[in-house]
Amino acid sequence: MTAVATTDRASELINDLAAMPAGHPSRAFVRDRAIEAWMPLARHLANRYAGRGEPVDDLFQVAVVGLIKAVDRFDAERGIEFAGFAIPTIVGELKRHFRDRTWSVRVPRRLQELRLAITGANNDLTHSLGRAPTVADIAEHLGISEEDVLEGLEGARAYQSTSLSTPANAEGSMSLGDTLGSEDTGFALAELRIALGPAMAALDEREQKIISLRFYGNLTQSEIAEQVGVSQMHVSRLLAKALGKLRTRLDDCAA
Repeated sequence: MTAVATTDRASELINDLAAMPAGHPSRAFVRDRAIEAWMPLARHLANRYAGRGEPVDDLFQVAVVGLIKAVDRFDAERGIEFAGFAIPTIVGELKRHFRDRTWSVRVPRRLQELRLAITGANNDLTHSLGRAPTVADIAEHLGISEEDVLEGLEGARAYQSTSLSTPANAEGSMSLGDTLGSEDTGFALAELRIALGPAMAALDEREQKIISLRFYGNLTQSEIAEQVGVSQMHVSRLLAKALGKLRTRLDDCAA
């Protein structure tokens, strides 16, 4: 079958589908055949965006989504050919994919669109001015404030990220990840120690002694019982009671 015959058949299928009422028993079958017939167009448009960092198979799937939308929305009564309607729909889906999916860090759509506008303005002004445009030039060209331009330029930095494995010094002995800070638990421990003094003071003398022998002296409950002069079971109850008091005090301090 020639390419012309194939295109004619694809056009016939889409026109047949457009002429069918919504509840026609053959509509689903004809719709599937129409989508299959126009798949070469989707693949052709997907290939145009190859080499931009996205797998071709993924781009083809995105193009197919656009094709399906075009098939379902096509209205033959508008007097335009299906290809003329489908191409902008599929291309729009591909562009949306790059806009929404290829940023290293998700940023608001407003900033994504602002980045595209700034890039276009930069290209136009570089050509017309014969030099790199300033922030003020871009702001005037787009009719926005300089603060908006700076915000868009800052947001554009999220389009690509740098690996944490990137060397951070000339010797290569330190990576970028090694320079990042981490949570310092010392501050929380310092606050806990400060709060622990008043909490311990709220215990009676025997409770304080049991806590000290257990956690500072590292004695077992049996050894503590010998020093305090009570049974090991009683030490266990006293220890649980004292810890409960401490926990309540410390929770109150944290609140």
